[in-house]
Amino acid sequence: MPELRRDPVAGCWVIEASERARRPDDFGPVAAAAPRSEPCPFCEGSERLTPHEILAVRPNGGANGPGWRSRVVPNKFPALMVEGDLAKRGDGLYDIMNGVGAHEVIIETPRHELSLTGLSEDEVRDVLWLYKARLLDLRNDRRLQYGLVFKNVGERAGASMEHTHSQLIVTPIVPLRVQSEIDNCQQYFGYRGRCLLCDMVAQELSSGVRVVLDTPNFIAFDPFASRFPFETHVLPKRHLSHFEATDDGLLLELARCLRSSLLKIEKALDRPPYNYLIHTSPLNSKPLEHYHWHFEIIPRITRVAGFEWGTGFYINTVPPESAARYLREMQA
Repeated sequence: MPELRRDPVAGCWVIEASERARRPDDFGPVAAAAPRSEPCPFCEGSERLTPHEILAVRPNGGANGPGWRSRVVPNKFPALMVEGDLAKRGDGLYDIMNGVGAHEVIIETPRHELSLTGLSEDEVRDVLWLYKARLLDLRNDRRLQYGLVFKNVGERAGASMEHTHSQLIVTPIVPLRVQSEIDNCQQYFGYRGRCLLCDMVAQELSSGVRVVLDTPNFIAFDPFASRFPFETHVLPKRHLSHFEATDDGLLLELARCLRSSLLKIEKALDRPPYNYLIHTSPLNSKPLEHYHWHFEIIPRITRVAGFEWGTGFYINTVPPESAARYLREMQA
């Protein structure tokens, strides 16, 4: 069973996942990935190579076989385990709990595509629907507090499989970074009476200098204090605190906005490794008037080094105004 251990100095939690352990000699220089010789477990026809699916988009029904458009399966090497009790306890000044949670893989297409941009807008909508459906289901487990949907593309971004996929990890505590965002937004709401992210959307639309893409219900822009070159955020224009509360009728437009933003980044930067993630409100919280869900897309074209680790400051060598102007000019 993995453990969650709290760092009493930084205030953050660490997952100690011995089940995912590597041998000490596995930590040598990173070699280029060798071409895959065995069947890809995420391709259609290889369903036997994955755990039994949890949910799938299947036009003709069925399960655990061909005929799907996208599917969700448990991670074969989970960071957290759905079985068991939290068993919160102390060890002197240290806090520990069992690593209870969920860790799932969203396989986005039966084809061996390397990028979400290789999918049609309808197929991307299916993926977004699966994100929503899994968050709605997992919020029923009262042990679980927060669900993070994320995507790693390329080895430098942490991907171990090249077939396009994303992941969902659900934790029994709200991550420190997310809680900090929520607290800052709540403080802003306290003296302005408005959602900080709604005001940010309005200002970015008004100035236009950092806008990458503007659709009727969504905006993609490079944030004012971008941490990384070409960092791009996607937000709904209408206030919505929980991603899973997004109306199904808006998912196709969101798919179009997300896919177009990724296409622009891929064309501008020659298909870089990247991460994206969804920051949303805690699973069991009521709708929050001060917080607003959003995608963060982070191209991995620079490295986080000693200064960043030591201070929490980031050095961005491409101003967001320049990055956004360049991305706007890319045809998606």
